[in-house]
Amino acid sequence: MTELRWQKSSFSSEASNCLELATTPDGSLHLRESDDPATTLAFDPAGLRSLLAAVRQEISIRS
Repeated sequence: MTELRWQKSSFSSEASNCLELATTPDGSLHLRESDDPATTLAFDPAGLRSLLAAVRQEISIRS
């Protein structure tokens, strides 16, 4: 397996509280939190869009 090259979110302000994203040549996307780098979520682009839409909706409901 190819080693993933992680990129920190531009919205992350603290070194220990970061969301990181990596892509693979086949187009899959991987998401992890810097506090627990061994745990990752893998998505295709449509799956990640769905996750982000659900998070945005939950945030707007709670606001």
